Amino acid sequence: MRHVYVDDYRACPSGFLLARNVEEAILLIANMEIGILSLDYDLGYDQPTGLEIVRYMTEHGVFPQEVYLHTSSEAGRMQMYRLLSQHAPSHVQLHYGAMPDEVREEAARQAKLGG
Repeated sequence: MRHVYVDDYRACPSGFLLARNVEEAILLIANMEIGILSLDYDLGYDQPTGLEIVRYMTEHGVFPQEVYLHTSSEAGRMQMYRLLSQHAPSHVQLHYGAMPDEVREEAARQAKLGG
């Protein structure tokens, strides 16, 4: 199981696959089982946003085990959270903010161990 970090600007944490835009994120989400998905909202000037990724997941019924919303856009975070909370299965852990350090550190540790 892989972890995905979606952001057009920030550095990708160790243990995560980086998607810089909506197309890259959807390609990863559609083709592998995702443990943790961390989403930014603004993905570049005049580009589709993280909300499009959330729409894809809800329309196709494809969800990670956990979702973090690390965006600095409060309006974007609210939109993504609202849509996810309405459509995500009950087993999906939805977090209204960024990953805590412990989660990032554990993902990096697991990646070093090969799992």
